Amino acid sequence: MAVSVRRAGEKDIPAVMELLKQVNRVHHEGRPDLFKLNTKYTDDELKGILGNDKTPVFVCTDDDGRVVGHGFCILEKPENTRLLTDILTLYIDDICVDEAARGKHVGRAIYEHILSFAREMGCYNVTLNVWNCNPGAMKFYEKLGLEPYKIGMEKIL
Repeated sequence: MAVSVRRAGEKDIPAVMELLKQVNRVHHEGRPDLFKLNTKYTDDELKGILGNDKTPVFVCTDDDGRVVGHGFCILEKPENTRLLTDILTLYIDDICVDEAARGKHVGRAIYEHILSFAREMGCYNVTLNVWNCNPGAMKFYEKLGLEPYKIGMEKIL
Protein backbone atom coordinates (compact mmCIF):
# COMPACT_ATOMS: atom_id res chain seq x y z
CA MET A 1 0.00 0.00 0.00
CA ALA A 2 1.44 3.33 -1.06
CA VAL A 3 0.63 6.22 1.27
CA SER A 4 1.00 9.98 1.20
CA VAL A 5 0.82 12.55 3.99
CA ARG A 6 -0.61 16.04 3.65
CA ARG A 7 -2.09 18.83 5.76
CA ALA A 8 -5.64 17.99 6.79
CA GLY A 9 -8.57 20.02 5.52
CA GLU A 10 -12.25 20.36 6.37
CA LYS A 11 -13.15 17.55 3.97
CA ASP A 12 -11.14 15.20 6.24
CA ILE A 13 -13.19 15.93 9.37
CA PRO A 14 -15.45 12.83 9.17
CA ALA A 15 -12.50 10.45 8.71
CA VAL A 16 -10.45 12.16 11.43
CA MET A 17 -13.40 11.94 13.81
CA GLU A 18 -13.54 8.18 13.22
CA LEU A 19 -9.84 7.90 14.03
CA LEU A 20 -10.33 9.99 17.18
CA LYS A 21 -12.92 7.43 18.29
CA GLN A 22 -10.32 4.67 17.87
CA VAL A 23 -7.76 6.62 19.92
CA ASN A 24 -10.32 7.26 22.62
CA ARG A 25 -11.31 3.59 22.76
CA VAL A 26 -7.67 2.56 23.38
CA HIS A 27 -7.36 5.08 26.21
CA HIS A 28 -10.76 4.21 27.69
CA GLU A 29 -9.94 0.50 27.69
CA GLY A 30 -6.58 1.19 29.33
CA ARG A 31 -7.81 3.74 31.88
CA PRO A 32 -11.61 3.72 32.18
CA ASP A 33 -11.18 5.61 35.45
CA LEU A 34 -9.87 8.60 33.48
CA PHE A 35 -11.28 8.38 29.95
CA LYS A 36 -14.93 8.52 28.94
CA LEU A 37 -16.05 7.03 25.63
CA ASN A 38 -16.23 10.18 23.56
CA THR A 39 -14.22 12.11 20.99
CA LYS A 40 -11.60 14.63 22.02
CA TYR A 41 -13.13 17.34 19.82
CA THR A 42 -16.43 18.25 18.23
CA ASP A 43 -16.64 18.84 14.47
CA ASP A 44 -16.64 22.61 15.08
CA GLU A 45 -13.64 22.44 17.41
CA LEU A 46 -11.79 20.34 14.86
CA LYS A 47 -12.61 22.85 12.13
CA GLY A 48 -11.00 25.58 14.27
CA ILE A 49 -7.92 23.45 14.91
CA LEU A 50 -7.51 22.76 11.19
CA GLY A 51 -7.65 26.48 10.44
CA ASN A 52 -4.95 27.41 12.96
CA ASP A 53 -1.32 27.40 11.80
CA LYS A 54 -0.17 26.83 15.40
CA THR A 55 -2.05 23.50 15.50
CA PRO A 56 -1.21 21.73 12.24
CA VAL A 57 -2.95 18.42 11.60
CA PHE A 58 -1.72 15.96 9.00
CA VAL A 59 -3.52 13.03 7.42
CA CYS A 60 -2.12 9.97 5.70
CA THR A 61 -4.07 8.62 2.75
CA ASP A 62 -3.89 5.32 0.92
CA ASP A 63 -3.94 4.60 -2.83
CA ASP A 64 -7.68 5.27 -2.93
CA GLY A 65 -7.41 8.60 -1.09
CA ARG A 66 -8.91 7.12 2.08
CA VAL A 67 -7.62 8.65 5.33
CA VAL A 68 -5.78 5.89 7.20
CA GLY A 69 -4.03 7.95 9.85
CA HIS A 70 -3.61 11.38 11.37
CA GLY A 71 -1.11 13.43 13.35
CA PHE A 72 -2.20 16.37 15.53
CA CYS A 73 0.57 18.84 16.41
CA ILE A 74 0.99 22.02 18.43
CA LEU A 75 3.78 24.56 17.96
CA GLU A 76 5.01 25.65 21.39
CA LYS A 77 7.52 28.29 22.44
CA PRO A 78 7.89 29.41 26.04
CA GLU A 79 8.70 33.10 26.13
CA ASN A 80 9.89 35.37 28.90
CA THR A 81 10.18 32.63 31.49
CA ARG A 82 12.85 32.65 34.16
CA LEU A 83 13.54 28.94 33.80
CA LEU A 84 12.94 27.65 30.27
CA THR A 85 14.81 28.57 27.13
CA ASP A 86 12.68 29.97 24.34
CA ILE A 87 13.13 27.10 21.88
CA LEU A 88 10.44 26.25 19.37
CA THR A 89 9.00 22.77 19.95
CA LEU A 90 6.57 20.80 17.86
CA TYR A 91 4.45 18.82 20.30
CA ILE A 92 2.75 15.78 18.79
CA ASP A 93 -0.60 15.73 20.52
CA ASP A 94 -1.84 12.60 18.79
CA ILE A 95 -0.88 10.09 16.12
CA CYS A 96 -3.44 7.50 15.14
CA VAL A 97 -3.34 4.80 12.50
CA ASP A 98 -6.60 3.17 11.47
CA GLU A 99 -6.85 -0.29 12.99
CA ALA A 100 -7.20 -1.79 9.48
CA ALA A 101 -3.98 -0.11 8.28
CA ARG A 102 -1.65 -0.97 11.16
CA GLY A 103 1.63 -2.66 10.28
CA LYS A 104 1.75 -0.93 6.87
CA HIS A 105 4.15 1.88 7.86
CA VAL A 106 1.40 4.52 8.05
CA GLY A 107 2.53 5.70 11.49
CA ARG A 108 6.13 5.97 10.33
CA ALA A 109 5.05 8.00 7.27
CA ILE A 110 3.09 10.40 9.47
CA TYR A 111 5.94 10.74 11.96
CA GLU A 112 8.56 11.36 9.25
CA HIS A 113 6.30 14.00 7.67
CA ILE A 114 5.92 15.67 11.05
CA LEU A 115 9.72 15.67 11.52
CA SER A 116 10.19 17.30 8.11
CA PHE A 117 7.56 19.91 8.96
CA ALA A 118 9.25 20.61 12.31
CA ARG A 119 12.62 21.08 10.60
CA GLU A 120 11.05 23.46 8.05
CA MET A 121 9.54 25.47 10.91
CA GLY A 122 12.94 25.71 12.64
CA CYS A 123 11.94 23.63 15.65
CA TYR A 124 14.58 22.57 18.14
CA ASN A 125 12.77 19.34 19.02
CA VAL A 126 9.66 17.23 18.69
CA THR A 127 7.95 15.95 21.84
CA LEU A 128 4.95 13.80 22.71
CA ASN A 129 3.30 12.03 25.63
CA VAL A 130 2.44 8.33 25.79
CA TRP A 131 0.05 6.83 28.28
CA ASN A 132 1.53 3.96 30.26
CA CYS A 133 -1.60 1.93 29.47
CA ASN A 134 -0.61 1.97 25.78
CA PRO A 135 2.57 -0.14 25.58
CA GLY A 136 2.15 -0.63 21.83
CA ALA A 137 2.49 3.11 21.27
CA MET A 138 5.49 3.29 23.58
CA LYS A 139 7.22 0.52 21.64
CA PHE A 140 6.35 2.22 18.32
CA TYR A 141 7.83 5.57 19.40
CA GLU A 142 10.97 3.95 20.82
CA LYS A 143 11.41 2.11 17.51
CA LEU A 144 11.32 5.51 15.77
CA GLY A 145 14.16 6.71 17.99
CA LEU A 146 12.30 8.77 20.57
CA GLU A 147 13.54 8.69 24.15
CA PRO A 148 11.75 9.57 27.38
CA TYR A 149 12.54 13.06 28.59
CA LYS A 150 10.10 13.31 31.49
CA ILE A 151 7.79 10.90 33.26
CA GLY A 152 4.42 11.65 34.83
CA MET A 153 3.57 9.72 37.99
CA GLU A 154 0.41 9.29 40.05
CA LYS A 155 -1.00 7.77 43.22
CA ILE A 156 -4.69 6.93 43.05
CA LEU A 157 -6.37 7.77 46.35
